[in-house]
Amino acid sequence: MTEGTGLRTGDLPDDLTAAEAGMWQSFRNGSTYDLSRGDPIVDDPHGGHPWGPERTVRARIVAWLLLDGPPALAGRVSSLKLAGVRITGVLDLAGGAVTPYVELRGCRFEREVLLPEARFSTLRLVDCSVPRLEAARVHTEGDLHLPRCRFQNGIRLTDAHIGTDLLLSQAIVYRDRTGRSIAADGMSVGQDLQAELLESHGELSLRGATIGVSLSLRGAKLVNPYTRLALNAPQLSVGRTLYLTPAGVGNPLLSGTTPARGTRVQRFECQGGVRLDDGRFGDAVDLERARFAFTDEQELSLRRVQTPELRFLGERPERGKVVLSGARVVTLVDRAVSWPGPGNLHMGGFGYETLVPRGPFPLARRLDWVAAATAEYNPEPYERLAAVLRGAGEDEDAREVLLAKQRRRRETLPLAGKLWGYVQDWTVAYGYRPGRAAVWMAVLWAAGSLAFAHSSLVPMNPDRHPGWSPALFALDLLLPVIDLGQAGEWQLRGGWQWLAAAMILVGWILATTVAAGATRLLRRG
Repeated sequence: MTEGTGLRTGDLPDDLTAAEAGMWQSFRNGSTYDLSRGDPIVDDPHGGHPWGPERTVRARIVAWLLLDGPPALAGRVSSLKLAGVRITGVLDLAGGAVTPYVELRGCRFEREVLLPEARFSTLRLVDCSVPRLEAARVHTEGDLHLPRCRFQNGIRLTDAHIGTDLLLSQAIVYRDRTGRSIAADGMSVGQDLQAELLESHGELSLRGATIGVSLSLRGAKLVNPYTRLALNAPQLSVGRTLYLTPAGVGNPLLSGTTPARGTRVQRFECQGGVRLDDGRFGDAVDLERARFAFTDEQELSLRRVQTPELRFLGERPERGKVVLSGARVVTLVDRAVSWPGPGNLHMGGFGYETLVPRGPFPLARRLDWVAAATAEYNPEPYERLAAVLRGAGEDEDAREVLLAKQRRRRETLPLAGKLWGYVQDWTVAYGYRPGRAAVWMAVLWAAGSLAFAHSSLVPMNPDRHPGWSPALFALDLLLPVIDLGQAGEWQLRGGWQWLAAAMILVGWILATTVAAGATRLLRRG
């Protein structure tokens, strides 16, 4: 019987094997066609145990059912549900429109699966062994589920459109000949992309991808020793949160929530560079307990990222760099022990409005954090930190930050500038502690009063002059903006004139410092 005759009459085609005939009838009935033996070792699709002809169907017959299959039995809905089946040949559904529901569990594909530009309602491959999935521009109205599958030569989902969820949890994906494990540039997912406990051996590429709700890589392990990047996702857009956090191990449901206390967890691990440049995240980027292993040339790049919250709470990378240049966040949640050391942190143009430290993060460590991000003097990180602290009501800490900025600047000055800087720092702390100026004025006034009490002097106007007062004379010199009737009436003789000139100069400097400091405080108050 020909294929066409079989379709017209609804009878079985002549050339079907016994396994294919059973699949054909199950398709019309909408039931699951299960050829597994009940032995976990024998039924493992990723194991080496051979599956004979009694468990084997041809990919051509599977494609026939999906693209132009027989009608359903009365009162039933046709669907392809297979379990424990070996599929030989290339399953080629490129450009096809697949109407039936498709769910394959524990199946073994001998050749690649080709789905470019195909259309599905929902497609589920669960715990299957697939040499390669080629699905560029595939379109699903519902879900695309690939959990616990193994792909020996990668997955291609470039420009794919997934109507609701894409599930890759616990999948193991090896690289293709281009070095990519998952190529999903330009992909759009209507709701969640869940890739918890994913193992990626190669580059996971999500350039320009759009995720409607959340992208979860909880507990995933990304390994790419072949090229610079293990996660390459510039211009990624996520409606809510990107999770690079731990996941509970042994939970078959993979609920997508943070594991409860006491649950055995697996951290997110990445061996290779991460590129999230120009990404947009609606709620947060969460790096709780994330572990990164970089070479000296690799980096965690968050250039120009925009997100309301960045949770930088992972382990400190031993090598490589963390780059936040141009990023914009509202709240930075971080730990002191999470940031890399000097030379490995770059924060030029990094903007944040609120700091929420987890655990001890004293101001001295925060200043080290800023210093680590500026190999050469750059005032912007200091001024940003000072503005955030001032906005939180920490005015004293803000002044300490600005003082540290001046000290860092002093290191770049020539010798004369450095010496003058040390004088300013030692006396009035660059004006950020104007109270010191008043103390110095009091000390100089007392010393001047004592010295002038033993000085040699003559009246400027012998006919009329006030009585001599060393204390008022010293105060007259230190406060040149006022006249106490001494400096203009008495003239010192000999070397005492040099002391008077020095006190006038110091008085001008200290008075200017006090005025500048008071003005600065009033403006910020």
